[in-house]
Amino acid sequence: MKSQARPEETVFQAFVRSEAFSGVLLVITAICAFAWANSAWSPAYERLRDVPVGIGVGGWALQKPLLLWINDGLMAVFFLFVGLEIKREVLIGELASPRAAALPIAGAAGGMVVPALLYAWLNWGGPGLHGWGVPMATDIAFALGIMALAGRRVPVGLKIFLTAVAIVDDLGAVMVIALFYTDSLSLTSVGLAAVTLAAAAAYGWRRGGNMMVYAVLGALLWYFMLKSGIHATVAGVLLAMTVPISRRARPESLRVVVDRVLEEDGFEAAEVRLETLEEQLEKIRSPLHELEHALQPWVAYAIMPVFALFNAGFTLSPGVGLGAPVALGSFVGLVLGKPVGIGLFCWLAVCSGRASLPAGANWGSLLATSWLCGIGFTMALFIASLAFGTSALLDQAKLGVLLASATAAILGLGTLLFTLRPETTTTRAGSAADGSESR
Repeated sequence: MKSQARPEETVFQAFVRSEAFSGVLLVITAICAFAWANSAWSPAYERLRDVPVGIGVGGWALQKPLLLWINDGLMAVFFLFVGLEIKREVLIGELASPRAAALPIAGAAGGMVVPALLYAWLNWGGPGLHGWGVPMATDIAFALGIMALAGRRVPVGLKIFLTAVAIVDDLGAVMVIALFYTDSLSLTSVGLAAVTLAAAAAYGWRRGGNMMVYAVLGALLWYFMLKSGIHATVAGVLLAMTVPISRRARPESLRVVVDRVLEEDGFEAAEVRLETLEEQLEKIRSPLHELEHALQPWVAYAIMPVFALFNAGFTLSPGVGLGAPVALGSFVGLVLGKPVGIGLFCWLAVCSGRASLPAGANWGSLLATSWLCGIGFTMALFIASLAFGTSALLDQAKLGVLLASATAAILGLGTLLFTLRPETTTTRAGSAADGSESR
């Protein structure tokens, strides 16, 4: 189930390819969920989401509907993956350099603030105001999947910008969930979560790389967070911050082992050396990269599609229409607020001299990318479920998010195709790709 990079691809290009396929899978599952919820078998859809699932040991038991196991449990793994991406980008990726990080951080800030303000304005004084966080985040899988439809003409720098913006506003969404979608706190459970997190941090500080240790500590942290009142998925991001990115062995040690393997004459001795080489390769890759690589296919091809299947379905009814404030706020926030906020804040960052446009991009293609950021799907639906629970407002939010994501995809792709001229952009994209491969 692992996603293997092709020999001629960089790691980033392989990532984009896998995320693009994940976006297609999300579209299919979302359509299936909507069709199921509005078919003659809709009662079965609701019953499946409400199936009670529990685990217990002795006198201890934890029971929840299947939908909540997916939203609280599986999505904690999704947030663990998001946290690993954030840490990697901040320490050694596109957000490590202040100059390189300035543009996506500015864009993400505008892409969170403006949509939230537009939503709040359209829902001021109404019961839907609590959902102001719905149009804040970008669905990276959907957005990169749509961008991939433009083909090789898209500059690599523009793809990196889109990825960085999505990662930054994912971080913003996590902070919003932790600070504004927490009802009450249990100080005892918060304290136990803090002790567990400290244990994970101490293990990571000593460059611990046993994934079973992180699994056990992560399960405990998730349970204590669940009982604390803070949404359990935040545990995934917190755990990711403790996973070390430093290597357990130096590349020089690998060169020594390779030289020994090449010098061996006996088959059995060479086989032993090859086993040593495999062990050394595992040590050279950091625990963070190892865990991120292991989680990526499960998140892309299992967790996100399952989440979409169980959350994208809603029944169309007379009370659910785009004119409803929650639906309209979600739609306007994503389709209008995202490009305006990202474009405006990026323009200010470039004009102030703190940032520059991505290599091979122009303001037209940046606007198109900003529109693609209006594809909010996964995180938007997740925040909507936190804001509205099972109320009728949730169906309005789902309608607004789904229509906005489809509209943003069409407008973003159309603008991107119009602004990227084949005779000039292909060369730029190729040179950018070559440059990334030479790093």
